[in-house]
Amino acid sequence: MDDRCNRVRGDCHRFFLGEGCRTVPLSGHVGFDSLPDQLVNKSVNHGFCFNILCVGETGLGKSTLMDTLFNTKFEGEPASHSQPGVQLKSSTYDLQESNVGLKLTVVGTVGFGDQINKEDSYKPIVEFIDAQFEAYLQEELKIKRVLHNFHDSRIHACLYFIAPTGHSLKSLDLVTMKKLDSKVNIIPIIAKSDAISKSELTKFKIKITSELVSNGVQIYQFPTDDESVAEINGTMNAHLPFAVIGSTEELKIGNKMMKARQYPWGTVQVENETHCDFVKLREMLIRVNMEDLREQTHTRHYELYRRCKLEEMGFKDTDPDSKPFSCTKSLIVSRSCIRMKKRSWRTRRNLWTMKSMRLNRGRRQLNCSSLRPSRLEDHRLLKGKRREKTFFKSVLASCTVSEGEDCHL
Repeated sequence: MDDRCNRVRGDCHRFFLGEGCRTVPLSGHVGFDSLPDQLVNKSVNHGFCFNILCVGETGLGKSTLMDTLFNTKFEGEPASHSQPGVQLKSSTYDLQESNVGLKLTVVGTVGFGDQINKEDSYKPIVEFIDAQFEAYLQEELKIKRVLHNFHDSRIHACLYFIAPTGHSLKSLDLVTMKKLDSKVNIIPIIAKSDAISKSELTKFKIKITSELVSNGVQIYQFPTDDESVAEINGTMNAHLPFAVIGSTEELKIGNKMMKARQYPWGTVQVENETHCDFVKLREMLIRVNMEDLREQTHTRHYELYRRCKLEEMGFKDTDPDSKPFSCTKSLIVSRSCIRMKKRSWRTRRNLWTMKSMRLNRGRRQLNCSSLRPSRLEDHRLLKGKRREKTFFKSVLASCTVSEGEDCHL
């Protein structure tokens, strides 16, 4: 709690002491030094939320690792390998530790990597992440917002499970991580790392890191700008990707009950750092950097999505002269663009109508000229007789004939 208060005090100090401010001494105690404690108490009363996305092929121990990380048994059934496509399954749980409440959401990728054609396996994952961003954006754009009670479903951390092949990353892994690195904080982990030897595991880590760098995949780096966690985070960045083992089975080792996996050749302890990196993952993900993961999601990934969406809607921060745009002016410009698009559409529709009328007229003329000469002459003769008959009728109607007189035309 003391470390948390110190971090909050540091954030408040950096926020309030901006450029152009003068520092003045106080002649006595005022009391605003309790503001960090107020923020901590308010946050504790409100509770926290954290959303984890587990991406990896079926059978790599994603559910088991989640149970091991949070020291509980989440409900869920084992996924089969007969899924026609990738489906994302979301489950939300309320956890309580001491006086701190956490609303945890675990999202699994059911059927990932099980299809013969894996070309579009990443698309449902990208669409799901964008859908959570869109839901938050729509709530943010409402006139009456309730963001303090809104369930934030944006993904804060993506645990990407890598199969322990010992050789290199699969093309599916590289493509998926490349598509996700601008949308979520990716933490790569080697699942079931007890399947390969220590020497193979060391070479495998180096190979994975090299391939990620050469393909331009940006994974989450633990922050080193905070002095209180800079040293441990800098050390842990060198251990990525973490090689982990999960197990909910407890075995008696010595005089203690510990989570472990029993094999014919021996026992692998989950929380023994010489056996795997599970403790490192738990420290970095939950105990040290959980708040930074939430902050990075909001300030980096969500802001990028929000900016692109608002630009598509026609909103701008500056005009062509690099002068600031107000929200009202941006809205006016956006509406003007919509009106211009509608006017352009009406113009195109009118032109299309005129062209179709001309085309129909030309067709009628073509049909008339395609008649045989004899029939065309008969048609003209009949038309002339009709005109003469009409003329004589009009003349006879206009003549007034007296009794005993003849009317001569």
